Amino acid sequence: MVTVITRVVLREGDDAQEWDDAMRERLGAARDRRGWLGGQLLKPEAAPNERVIVGTWDSREDWAAWHDDEAFRDTRERLDATHAERSEIMWHEVLADVRAP
Repeated sequence: MVTVITRVVLREGDDAQEWDDAMRERLGAARDRRGWLGGQLLKPEAAPNERVIVGTWDSREDWAAWHDDEAFRDTRERLDATHAERSEIMWHEVLADVRAP
């Protein structure tokens, strides 16, 4: 199991709510993908123009296959157009995954 954490900085003046809606749409579409275990969209309290996406997958290969999916590509252009800088992506091997019952 792996978790990918992506940090995005949105351009000031762009509609962050539109970006958030498109990302929620993308996360919802990922729900039906093979290997998808879960995800979160986060907004740091001290940085309102930043977003952090946390996605947990069975494997990096499952994540990569998702990037070829039409639902992913449909939102890519819309989301990427509002980024102030290149996204940062960090991969993590999941050593423990503890959730509420």
